[in-house]
Amino acid sequence: MVAEAKTSTPIVEINGLKQYFNEGKKNEVRAVKDVSFSINRGETFGLVGESGSGKSTTGRAIIKLSDITGGEVLYKGKNIGDIKGRKDLLSFRKSVQMIFQDPYASLNPRLTVKDIIGGALKVHGMTSNSAERTKKVYDLLESVGLSKQFANRYPKEFSGGQCQRVGIARALAVEPDFIVADEAISALDVSIQAQVVNLLKELKEENNLTYLFIAHDLSMVKYISDRIGVMNNGRLLEVSPSDELYQAPLHPYTESLLSAIPTPDPETERSRVRTEYDSHYHHYDDLDQVTLHEIASDHYIYCHKDEVTLYKKKRERLLREKRVYA
Repeated sequence: MVAEAKTSTPIVEINGLKQYFNEGKKNEVRAVKDVSFSINRGETFGLVGESGSGKSTTGRAIIKLSDITGGEVLYKGKNIGDIKGRKDLLSFRKSVQMIFQDPYASLNPRLTVKDIIGGALKVHGMTSNSAERTKKVYDLLESVGLSKQFANRYPKEFSGGQCQRVGIARALAVEPDFIVADEAISALDVSIQAQVVNLLKELKEENNLTYLFIAHDLSMVKYISDRIGVMNNGRLLEVSPSDELYQAPLHPYTESLLSAIPTPDPETERSRVRTEYDSHYHHYDDLDQVTLHEIASDHYIYCHKDEVTLYKKKRERLLREKRVYA
């Protein structure tokens, strides 16, 4: 089952996505196992989970950075596996961009910022001459809060936050419709993280963008996301509107993640008890009836069909206690 909001048009649909490495060998790694969800046009879909859960692998599969093992990824209704020719690939790359986790490693240290950003403009033929390209680079730098004077500098001359802004400007250069932000703030200081996230929110509104925001910082994901998917061990365990996920987390793994969020109150932090997740609790022998089941409107849980009633009752209890969603 594909978890999707019912009132919007999906720009991305992932159906039964599987991504295995060293398939058939002793060291086979099943990074993504039968994952299905959709991302609606104009929304920010947050994808969270611990390191190694399969978040980044899912993001890379969506933008066709690697061939998938099974399932399908539809972008604007078209299977990206069918995109073969150079012209079609260029069109896809223009429409779909990525902001990478490491702001230094994602930029060519031998190129100036003007060349890094302007290169994409040149490849996609978005400017007719060098002067027009330079003007566009200046405008992009200013849109991400950097001076045009930085255009002739090299990445080594920038801080991590500034490098990430350059990466964002490069992604915006080709005027994409969809951006995958893969742990785009994890390598930055906390104060810089807030600046970058606020910048992403502003750019989303200004440019009518759609985001897949991959992160492990749950507090930041709540702030930027409309809906959130929770991954663990290659599986998507819960999908819910952002506010409800934090008010009524249903899957035990989601509860475990939320219980680990630090609180600013020292007294509360000292007395806080973290919820431990036992993965054996959800080891199913009969997988025929195990999938994403809809517990409430737009709220899905990976479980056996016999557990659906229990999760519905749990949700009602949690919301009654919170008195938020009556």
